Amino acid sequence: MQEVAIYRRRKVIIMGAAGRDFHNFNVLFRNDSSYEVVAFTATQIPFIDNRKYPPELAGPLYPEGIPIYPERMIEELIKKYKVDEVYLSYSDLRFHEVMDKASRVTAAGANFILLGAEKTMLRSVKPVIAVTASRTGAGKSTITRYVTRILREAGVRFTVVRHPMPYGDLRKSVVQRFSTFDDLDYYNCTIEEREEYEPHLAMGNIVYAGVDYEKILREAEKESDIIIWDGGNNDWPFFKPDLYITIADPTRPDDVLGSYPGYVNVKLADVIVINKVNAVEEKAVEVVLKSVREVNDKAKIVYTASELSVDAPELIRNKKVVVVEDGPTVTHGSLSFAAGYNAARQFGAREIIDPRPYAVGSIADAYKLYPHLGPIVPALGYSEAQIRELEETLNRIPADAIVMGTPSDLRRYLKLNKPAVRVFYEAREVSVPGLREIIHEFISSRLKV
Repeated sequence: MQEVAIYRRRKVIIMGAAGRDFHNFNVLFRNDSSYEVVAFTATQIPFIDNRKYPPELAGPLYPEGIPIYPERMIEELIKKYKVDEVYLSYSDLRFHEVMDKASRVTAAGANFILLGAEKTMLRSVKPVIAVTASRTGAGKSTITRYVTRILREAGVRFTVVRHPMPYGDLRKSVVQRFSTFDDLDYYNCTIEEREEYEPHLAMGNIVYAGVDYEKILREAEKESDIIIWDGGNNDWPFFKPDLYITIADPTRPDDVLGSYPGYVNVKLADVIVINKVNAVEEKAVEVVLKSVREVNDKAKIVYTASELSVDAPELIRNKKVVVVEDGPTVTHGSLSFAAGYNAARQFGAREIIDPRPYAVGSIADAYKLYPHLGPIVPALGYSEAQIRELEETLNRIPADAIVMGTPSDLRRYLKLNKPAVRVFYEAREVSVPGLREIIHEFISSRLKV
C-alpha cells in the first residue's frame, strides 16, 4: 500500500527589532501557506517585545496575529513550538554577534537562516536612489539630505521613504506620511523617529514610513518622479535601487567591513561615499578606501566632509555644557560621542559635564548597557516615560546650556530648565566629480531630461 505524505507547514521564528522583521514577514511569509511563523523575537530597542503583530497586518493565515517575545527566550521558543527555521531579520550586528545567535539557534535544534539581499527588495515603477551605510553613525542622514537638495535644485519631484521605526500601535502605522511637524505629534513619534524626520520636514521634504512597505511604495510613487530610500542603521534597502549609495566612516577605519549587514551594502554599492574626511588624518581615509576596494572594485568613490554649525555659539563659549547625542549613533553605532561633543569642543566650551551622576531611570541604565558611551547623554525616548526620564536627567545636570547633537529639537517636547543650542551638520563635497555629477547623470538617464 502506497504511503500518503502528510503535509506540515514549516515552523518559523523571525528574529528582529521592529522593522526589518515585519517587512520580511510581509514580503516572504504572510501569504505562503507552506510556512507558519509562530513568533517574532525582539531586541535592541526597549519596549517592543511582549506585543503582538496584529491579525489585521498578519493576514488570513494568522487570524490571532503573531506573538512577539524577547530574544533571550529563543531556545525556549524553539523547543516549545518545535521550530524548523529561525530567520535573522535586523541590522547593525557585529560578526561575532551574528555567529553567537547562529550557535544558540543551531544548538537548540533549528536552522539559522540569512536571507539574500534581493529576496526582500520590492520593485518600484519609478527610479530609486538608496542611501545606506556600513555602520550606524556614518553620516547617512546628511548624505540623504544632500541628495534631496540636488534633486530639488534640478526640479525633480521626489519623496523620501524611511526605514521603519514602528514602535507604537502597529495598526495605526501601516502607512505614515509626514509633511509637517504636526504629523510627528499625530503619529506620536518617538525621539528616534523625530531625529530622522525633522530635518527632512524642515527642508520641505515629504517622508513616508510605516509597516507595510508595499503599500507605502505605491503611495509614494503617486507623487514622485524619483523615490529616495533613506536607510536605517546599516540595513540594506527594502526597495530595489537603481542607484545604490553606501556611506563609509573613516572615524572607525578598521571597522568598515566588520558588521552585518553593512558589509553587504559596501559589496552592492554603485557609489561609496567616504564621509567625515575633515575629521580624520589622511591615513584613516586610505585604510577605508583599501578596505572597500577589497570587496567592491567597481563602485565610484566620492569624498565628503561633515561640517558642523550651531545656532547660538555664545551659549557654548567659556560655558559649562551638557551634550545630548543622537541615540542610535552612540548606542547601536558604538560611538562614544558624536556631533554634539565635537561642537562643544570646537566652539570653546569651558567644561563638558559628565552626565552619569545625574542620570535617572532608563537613561542611567543606558550607561550600563552601553559602557562605551562617553560624557554625553544619549537621546533615548522610545516611550513617554523614557522621554520624561530624559527630561529629568537634563534638568538635574548643573550646566549653563545643553548642546543638542541630536537632529531633533528637544525643546519641542521637553520642558528644559536651561537654554539649548542646536547643532547642525551637513555634507560638503571635496572630490570632483562627486555626488552632484553622479545624481545629475542619473536624472538625465532615468528621466530623459
